[in-house]
Amino acid sequence: MGRAAGALGVAAVLALSLGFAVLNGGQRVTLRLGFVTLYGVPLTVVAFGGLMAGMVIMLGASVHSDLKVRRILRARLAEEGENDRDRYIDMNQRDLFEEKEPPA
Repeated sequence: MGRAAGALGVAAVLALSLGFAVLNGGQRVTLRLGFVTLYGVPLTVVAFGGLMAGMVIMLGASVHSDLKVRRILRARLAEEGENDRDRYIDMNQRDLFEEKEPPA
């Protein structure tokens, strides 16, 4: 059920985006970016460009947050490993291959 709902959501977003592009394809707007003004830019380019810019910004923010969480978890795992190291050592373990000195 989860995959079907995800696929249905993606299809709905795609259909809405396509409908927006078809209905507003001929609309032109003036885009003022602060340092430059662009005249006659298609509205669909502005809308999808803003969507892409937002996605890139969120990717950058999430990567920073993810690296921070990973660093915290790695430090916690190392700390727990030092405390619990003796508990995980198997005293009955044997090597499959005995170490022999290589022939000279």
